[in-house]
Amino acid sequence: MKIGVIGLTIGLSVLSSATLATEYIYRDLMANTLPLQHCSSLQQAGEDAQKTYKLTMYSKKFCQTQGYGWHVEKIKQPGKLVCNPCNLAANSGKYQCYLEDVVVACKRIKPGSVGMLPGKS
Repeated sequence: MKIGVIGLTIGLSVLSSATLATEYIYRDLMANTLPLQHCSSLQQAGEDAQKTYKLTMYSKKFCQTQGYGWHVEKIKQPGKLVCNPCNLAANSGKYQCYLEDVVVACKRIKPGSVGMLPGKS
């Protein structure tokens, strides 16, 4: 009985000390967002291009282009606003804007690290 308790205690201490941290691979990407489909005034087009949800959506897409398992760690630089006039004669004075050189830090769990093994965390 005493040997079983000692064995259980030793086994639990070995398991608790063997926890390893999950390792990640990091990659910084630079990309541009797409301009809106419609044309609007310069001020409205600039505001639409810089909306937080749009930057978040494109950041996710940038990281996902790297392959399965890539996620956004953080947006390092929101980029600079670029506005171009619409080419249609009926839309004179209207613009389409986008963000250029957005820098996003992406991460992925390193293959073979603890977080990748089923049942191990």
